[in-house]
Amino acid sequence: MRSAAAEIPMGSADLRTPVRPLRFEAVYAEHFDFVWRSVRRLGATDATIDDIVQETFLVAYRKLASFEGRSSVRSWLFGIARRVLSDHRRKKRRRPEHPLPDKPCADESPTPHESAARNQAALLLHGFLESLPIEQREVFVLAELEQMTAPEIAEATASKLNTIYSRLRLARASFEKMVARHHAQEHSKGGDS
Repeated sequence: MRSAAAEIPMGSADLRTPVRPLRFEAVYAEHFDFVWRSVRRLGATDATIDDIVQETFLVAYRKLASFEGRSSVRSWLFGIARRVLSDHRRKKRRRPEHPLPDKPCADESPTPHESAARNQAALLLHGFLESLPIEQREVFVLAELEQMTAPEIAEATASKLNTIYSRLRLARASFEKMVARHHAQEHSKGGDS
């Protein structure tokens, strides 16, 4: 019978390889930033991000003993964060929310021009993410911003691999259209002056 502590293989698929228990403190330290970014990029408001991340890690803490290592820890945590955020949205449906901040976080660029350019790029990205259906947003964020593979994303979102590829293709096409529109607007502004 397995012990209550969750164990994951450390390297080889050989069943004789010793396994090491997965410690919550290590999971938290290694993946906190990933969970926080994911929750923010998936549309949590500034006022709710910390609560959703905290609840995600509370669920992970409670379920850690049952984690069997069939998926990566990142995929597992993303799945938890996704459900917590979905539950939070369901509870808050009656109140209108603004999924991403009106202004991006303060930037410490060395020059005002660089700072303005970064802020504009962040606003464009946030606006683009808000325009996507949640399913495409999740896939785009995980693939393009978190650099997860399509199989990892399929695992994290409990979706079929072909569905992930389709959603990613649609999101990338929307992103390219948004970039083309932005360049056309910038070009027309430059030609008018």
